[in-house]
Amino acid sequence: MRLPFRHPARLLLATLLMAGCQGTGATAPVAGGPAAIGASAPPAVQAQATVQQSVSFAEWLAALRAEALSQGIRPQTFDRAFQRVKLSDRVVELDSSQPEFTRQVWQYLDSAVNEKRVQDGRRRLQEHAALLSRITRRTGVPGEILVAFWGVESDFGKSTGNFSVIDALTTLAFEGRRAAYFRSELLAALRILDSGDIAPERMTGSWAGAMGQTQFMPTVFLRNAVDEDGDGHRDIWGSMPDVLASTAKFVLANGWKQGESWGQEVRLPDGFPYDQAELSITKPLSEWRRLGVVPLDGTELAGDAPAAILVLAGHRGPAFLVRDNFRAIMRYNPSTSYSLAVALLADRMTGKPGVQGGWPREEQALSRDERIDLQQRLASLGMEPGAADGIVGANTRNAVRRFQASIGEIPDGFATKALLERLRQRS
Repeated sequence: MRLPFRHPARLLLATLLMAGCQGTGATAPVAGGPAAIGASAPPAVQAQATVQQSVSFAEWLAALRAEALSQGIRPQTFDRAFQRVKLSDRVVELDSSQPEFTRQVWQYLDSAVNEKRVQDGRRRLQEHAALLSRITRRTGVPGEILVAFWGVESDFGKSTGNFSVIDALTTLAFEGRRAAYFRSELLAALRILDSGDIAPERMTGSWAGAMGQTQFMPTVFLRNAVDEDGDGHRDIWGSMPDVLASTAKFVLANGWKQGESWGQEVRLPDGFPYDQAELSITKPLSEWRRLGVVPLDGTELAGDAPAAILVLAGHRGPAFLVRDNFRAIMRYNPSTSYSLAVALLADRMTGKPGVQGGWPREEQALSRDERIDLQQRLASLGMEPGAADGIVGANTRNAVRRFQASIGEIPDGFATKALLERLRQRS
């Protein structure tokens, strides 16, 4: 057993764990709940607790217990939840790691909206047709959108995560990085247990505490989970009525507009002002029509609602006109690639075509070090990319556009290895 002692308090927990593992050859949890930690520990462990009392896990857990009870959570709920709690090396590793490479949007879509998932989704639409129709009549959220969330989040319940939510959130709340956020999620998880919706041993999810078939964080569950099947429990792990109705309530709360689409793939004219292709820039459809934006079938854009243009792979990739419902999808997960995956999977399940424009598949993703280098070099030229954090957001894309314009390229904001090389040549 190895514990990453980056937090000094973890030394005490490791001692407690090893004391419980003597002669077993297995990794043992902290048994007996908070009252047992320290009170029934061996003398050597109690001495260690005295030395490190100011930072001990036992004290931290006792304070958490006091806070939980002050919020009305029953003592027996807390003690049962923490009866066999253990900190997770794997959770710490996943929380701390920053991937060196990111996938290009088309690679993500190839995985999230593959043909098997489309066919599986169509079967789920048929299987739950009556349930989905009832939920859609009540909320206005289309069944295919709900099934698409289900498919992208957990592959229709096949990949919900096998971490104990209490273990994961305890690790993240105790470890220190984003501790306040995860402490609030941990307390929310305890309120869920206290309500009787789920037993601790069934409360499983991702390493970050996202739960069930559409991966709700505990605070999201408390606001949006629905007992659709009427059995007295809000069960997003095993009850499909509860899963789909809860998802619909969340999507509706995020601003879904009944009767509107998420958007569509469009064709941009030569000379299109690519500095306007940002999610933060919305224009009435009449303005996009004036600029020459047309649907792929050559018809005119209908209506005059506000919309934005996305070109996630620059001028050589496909373009999408996205409306308010695309933003509602993004409030579930603030990623344009994720939102496009949900939208396109919903479309494909109902017989619409996938992406028609070609992706520049020869373009390799920049590594994190390369993205930081890009940002630093843009900053040195006065292009104002924002912090050199390796995250290519709107500020960095706008800086890329300024550099592209300065060298006579189409200012589409797409950061490539070739563009980074041009920047390096300026040094």
